[in-house]
Amino acid sequence: MRVIKTVLKYLFRLIWIPTEILFAFVFVLFTIVLFNAQIDTPEVPDIHIGERKQVGKDHYVLGNSYLKKNQYGVWEMYLEGEPYERGVIYGKLAKELVQEQEDIFVGQINHFLPNKLWRHVIKLMVGFFNSDLPENIPLENQQEIYGISLAFSDRYDYIASKYTRILNYHAAHDIGHALNDYSVVGCTSFVVKGQKSENEELLVGRNFDFYVGDDFAKNKLIIFVNPSKGYKFTSYSWAGFTGVASGMNEKGLTVTINASKSDLPTSSKMPISLLAREILQYAKNIDEAITIAKKRHTFVSETLMVSSAADGKAVLIEKSPKKMGVYESKTDVLVCANHYQSAVFKKDKVNEKNIAQSDSKYRFDRMNHLLGGSRTLNKYDAASILRDQYGSLDGKFADTLGMGNPRAINQLQAHHSVVMQPESRMYFVSSSDYQLGTFLGYDLTKTFQTKHIQLVDTIPQDAFLTSDAYRKFKAFKTVKQQISAYLMFDQNLALSPKEVAEFVANNSESYVTYEQLGKYFQKKKQFNRAVHFYQVALTKRVASPQIEEELRNLIKACRKNGK
Repeated sequence: MRVIKTVLKYLFRLIWIPTEILFAFVFVLFTIVLFNAQIDTPEVPDIHIGERKQVGKDHYVLGNSYLKKNQYGVWEMYLEGEPYERGVIYGKLAKELVQEQEDIFVGQINHFLPNKLWRHVIKLMVGFFNSDLPENIPLENQQEIYGISLAFSDRYDYIASKYTRILNYHAAHDIGHALNDYSVVGCTSFVVKGQKSENEELLVGRNFDFYVGDDFAKNKLIIFVNPSKGYKFTSYSWAGFTGVASGMNEKGLTVTINASKSDLPTSSKMPISLLAREILQYAKNIDEAITIAKKRHTFVSETLMVSSAADGKAVLIEKSPKKMGVYESKTDVLVCANHYQSAVFKKDKVNEKNIAQSDSKYRFDRMNHLLGGSRTLNKYDAASILRDQYGSLDGKFADTLGMGNPRAINQLQAHHSVVMQPESRMYFVSSSDYQLGTFLGYDLTKTFQTKHIQLVDTIPQDAFLTSDAYRKFKAFKTVKQQISAYLMFDQNLALSPKEVAEFVANNSESYVTYEQLGKYFQKKKQFNRAVHFYQVALTKRVASPQIEEELRNLIKACRKNGK
């Protein structure tokens, strides 16, 4: 069995390491969600749940639970009850949202991987890999997830059962960064306290750079859960997802997840988002959070940033499939990117290579630079930092990176950002686009006391959202996606000289602009032009040493083929 899994592990690597990031990630979703072995459903109580009532435009009620869309386009849900009951109610309230999210997944997969033979091969491989996933998920979570699955569409039952499909959605974050070195989940987080915080209380900020396309992030959902067991909590993500990426509970304990360098998993364990959920629901302080983390096995490497109003501090719980470390800063500033900092991983060669070769250290240094100095920070400062698009030049001065650079804290791809104030139980979430839109501030204490969601404060949207520069970025992004489709799937594309010039002008400081054009002309066998653009890319702030090496190798290949 172990030998077979090892062979599969390296087969995955052989197939996918040379491919483009987007293709690899869509493939991840494809393997996890679409083609998996059928998984047995959990035992659930025999209960009767009524039907939802529509009481207004985009506003539904079922018992004490409800779902509505606010003026900022964010969906808000209040949910209570036993696990299976909560799941069924969730599914009934958000039926259209849940089905639309799956439509987006399947639509992307059908677009990027139309080959049925590949689908069948992957079905067998991933079915073997994930057939024991339920053994690593607590029954409570299984029951809740099964309840939601009842609202899934029948359209995709030919792929797998509703429960199988939704259960594996919860592992998408884990498998995504494991298969492609977390390139699409480059999250950055921070906590300040004491003399660095305006009111000397904890202030938490995080970007969740989990990108599955703009459509996937269109319908964001903030959910306030009043469970039958454990603590009440809130979380921000998307419909159908019961795990936690960014959340806070009624005790003022917060949890965010940040991917780290991981080896490809050879067996399924507990998805990291469900571990974060368990901590949020059952821990009131850091010691309890660490205890929960120790007893669970996860199948990728991840950092959980946990802050606690009860403790007045924050720590990083760093987990890999084989070991766990805890890191606490000796100052009033704690920063987390995508590498480990605890003593347990200090001499870990994978972590050392990650720091040296990836973009994580750049974002880590930039965040520390922005948090440095003598000024104290408030919620507005936190949002501004999360929106920062610059780099630190020699750790001191702001350096332009172009738009959408993985070196930046704001890579213009975040699914969401949050700003949290644990002592006051205030939870701010970003609205579209990315972290540029208005942050919405919710009062957890008032919400759970009244059972009515209390939106009581806002942080204004970023001026960049209405700027000419952002308009140019969106135009740049459209052409970039066309080039990617041409490179990966041979979709017809013939850029005119004017279109090439406009593409460059729309994002002239980004190395990605020239990297994409280099690959475009290389595929067109115009090797001299390809070399020119690759060389220009190398004059810009390239995301990482690894990317720089790839660009130099592409230049060598072009010169060899151009002879």
